[in-house]
Amino acid sequence: MSAVMGVSRHRLFWPVMALLVLLLLNTLRAPTFLAIEVRDGHLFGAPIDILRNSSPLLLVALGMTLVIATRGIDLSVGAVVAISGAVALSFIASSSDPGSVGTVLVAVVIAVVLSFVLGSWNGFLVSVVGIQPIIATLVLMTAGRGIAMLITGGQITTITSAPFRTLGSGFLLGLPVAVLIAGGIFALVTVLTRRTALGMLIEAVGINPAASRLAGLRSRGIIFLVYALSGTFAGIAGLLISSNVMAADANNAGLFIELDAILAVVIGGTSLAGGKFSLSGTLVGVLVITTLTLTVTVLGVPPSVTPLFKAVVVIAVCLLQAPVVQRQLRARRRAAVPAAVEATV
Repeated sequence: MSAVMGVSRHRLFWPVMALLVLLLLNTLRAPTFLAIEVRDGHLFGAPIDILRNSSPLLLVALGMTLVIATRGIDLSVGAVVAISGAVALSFIASSSDPGSVGTVLVAVVIAVVLSFVLGSWNGFLVSVVGIQPIIATLVLMTAGRGIAMLITGGQITTITSAPFRTLGSGFLLGLPVAVLIAGGIFALVTVLTRRTALGMLIEAVGINPAASRLAGLRSRGIIFLVYALSGTFAGIAGLLISSNVMAADANNAGLFIELDAILAVVIGGTSLAGGKFSLSGTLVGVLVITTLTLTVTVLGVPPSVTPLFKAVVVIAVCLLQAPVVQRQLRARRRAAVPAAVEATV
């Protein structure tokens, strides 16, 4: 009993339970939902699709986790996603050899560097100028779509390039390339934040910026870094999204992805008040959001009702994680244990 109560108090208990419930609903609806098969040496199946569709959101949510840990917020990631895809596809479309690996590599580097610059701009406004994060990133959120429209000339840019398609739809070692890219970056960020002092410094800035500054910590540099990383990760996510559809749509690429990223971070147990963060929790939150989107389709929920369905699930998970609800649940468990003992006697 005590072991069960200990597990239920873990911050990831309810997000993991929500993920398992969603998987169960899908399995009941389609018994072969969790089946994975090998075709031409590649893995196929709904679980693989969930992982591939989760990859762009995981990258955006990683950056969002670090930003939120410093008491910030980044509303511009969706616009950066659109700009990154627009720059890469416009460069490839205008090149003399769109199918060249060299052309694709140059396009990827340009998009990632530009995304880093955009993230650094947000970091400059927040850490140096002192503008509130929600206002600083709202500027780029608003202007970013216009920038992407200027890059694409107001049109949806499409290309035909096998090397670029590999990023979003290709396979390597039997797994989607997008999953390997997102998984590699996730592992790298985990090592940097949990095996070095970087994670502790980020949490220190989020817990008490004034105290960390008095202790000699360069909080401005940390805040600048997390926004730059957030922009970079959003740019890579933009490449994966545009590669998957082989098109750059300035209006719809990355639309509302910032909201899904924030929801994933919150579901994973990271507080919007800053401080301690959980990358593993963010991963679970991303899987919940992606699986929830797929579940809505499998269950036949009308598209017009989909946002409401998603909101109900997210609110339920967040309420179960709330401190007040947690205290009430613990009190009921403590009251239930003596009653069970008396019943056995």
